[in-house]
Amino acid sequence: MSKVRYSILAAMFLAAGIAPAAEIARARMYCFSPRFQQSEDQSTFYTLDLTTLSFGVNGELAFGGGAYSHSAYVIVTDQLFGEKYNGVIGLNVPIGGDANGNTYPDFFEVAQPVNANTSGAYNIDVIGASSASASWFRSAGSQFGICVLTLQNSSFGNLVFTATFELIEYVGPLAYNPGSNSVSGIVTLTQTGNPANQMQGPVQFTKVSTNRFNKLILQPGAWSNSAMQTITFQNDLFVRVANWPTNYGGYFDFNDWDPNTTDPDYLTWGMSIDDTNDFNHNAIPDFSDDPPSLPRRPLLSVAITSTNVLLTIHGDVGHPHQVQESLVLPATNWQTVASVTLTNDPQNVSLPVSASRAKFWRVQAQ
Repeated sequence: MSKVRYSILAAMFLAAGIAPAAEIARARMYCFSPRFQQSEDQSTFYTLDLTTLSFGVNGELAFGGGAYSHSAYVIVTDQLFGEKYNGVIGLNVPIGGDANGNTYPDFFEVAQPVNANTSGAYNIDVIGASSASASWFRSAGSQFGICVLTLQNSSFGNLVFTATFELIEYVGPLAYNPGSNSVSGIVTLTQTGNPANQMQGPVQFTKVSTNRFNKLILQPGAWSNSAMQTITFQNDLFVRVANWPTNYGGYFDFNDWDPNTTDPDYLTWGMSIDDTNDFNHNAIPDFSDDPPSLPRRPLLSVAITSTNVLLTIHGDVGHPHQVQESLVLPATNWQTVASVTLTNDPQNVSLPVSASRAKFWRVQAQ
């Protein structure tokens, strides 16, 4: 046993603590304004365009604008004579469903289907002013859906337009470094159904001092899009979702999401951040939790009995410590043989003795 004992004693090893690296959460952004393609009515005599621009057409049914959840300018074109009739429309979108219980309306979540009816009102030159109704259909997993829009009209007869609409959704990783009073990170987001379109850039959140685990303020910043254009955004409040405690959500307001158009458009978005990281297992995601303190450098000592190797770890109580071994030095492949969260300092770990060859140990604190 003397040779084995000598090898074991020679294997006493001092390992440094390991600091947590940048962590990864999942981000999803969705525009509250669906984008409409040009549509024809049932007679094919008229086309309908929606826009929020003072000049030109961008297809936006914009979030907000009065008595209805969404609104837009409308342009009805007589295809026989080329005459255009301008007006406005207010229209509700179906925001009541939440099948997966994540607090985000199914209408704005590509993964969820939509089949619903809503109401609205319009006022268009020559055609008149009256009520409107819409039937919405979209399959789960598709960013495109169909809106059958009916403009009630007692003078000329109802106009029924069947339009394709699109949800603008981006998803991707958010790499972040948590801090005591703020969280900084970088997002790389890809458009659902159109991987050529991306948004990327830094984000920074400051914690609300009175409720810092659950409320954060997004700071103004700037990203770049796939055309390498700069798109800037404003302050917004983000709140951890009570029924989905790994998730944070809030509004995300761009100053102008599409710089190619004549006016700022597609401004109001939602953003959800899902973080399943929980380093200290206290049910608060690392995104808003206090960053863990770095443990002190642990010490490892070794003793043997007739049947066991007794490793004694000196380190910070409450921190996990990984005991690893190798048959050779220098080692390229340390194997974890025990994991213990210290409840005492020092604390013993017992391993079976090897009578045939030397072993080397190290301990890593987390």
